[in-house]
Order: sequence, then structure tokens, then C-alpha cells
Amino acid sequence: MITSKSAEQHIICELRCETPNREKVQEHLLELVGPARLEEGCLYYDLYQKLEFPNTFYILDGWVNEKAVEDHTKHPNVARVMEQLQPLLVYGPQITLTQRVSDPS
Repeated sequence: MITSKSAEQHIICELRCETPNREKVQEHLLELVGPARLEEGCLYYDLYQKLEFPNTFYILDGWVNEKAVEDHTKHPNVARVMEQLQPLLVYGPQITLTQRVSDPS
């Protein structure tokens, strides 16, 4: 039986840049946060920067189900920001899609 918690999908998105592009990359990534949090089905959407390698950023986001993830990837803001980001990245985004396997309590 699929419960609402087991239908959730959680994403780890890693992006890496060179030092001269770090501030601009961070600015662009922050442009994703507010609009994504307002999307239907978003559980959380947060941006992190790796402490020991500050040119590496992670977006950790959670969605109520697969459809919410699909809708997010098609959102016009995502396409706009990614178009601006792509030339500034060494690689990325590297996306890992996960689902909960532990008991949510």
C-alpha cells in the first residue's frame, strides 16, 4: 500500500562552479528557492553550500509525489535560471532522485 509519505520524492541536486563565478551562481540558485516553495506539491526547497569546497552547491528539495517533481522540472522559472547558470558551471546539475524507505515517525 502506498501512503502519502511513501509517495514523496526527495531530490539532491549538486552544482559546481569555478571561484570567479561563485557569487553569480549563488545569486541564480537563490532565484529558484522562493518560486519553487510556492509550487503546488513542494514540501521544502533549500540551497546549501559545501563548507570545505565552497564552489559546490546543493539544492535539497522534497515533493509530495512524482507528478509534483515533473511539474517542477517544467516550471518556466527553472528553465530561465538554468539557462543562465549552465555556462557558469563546471558540471551539473547532477541530480539524485530519492524516496523515503525509513518509517517517517
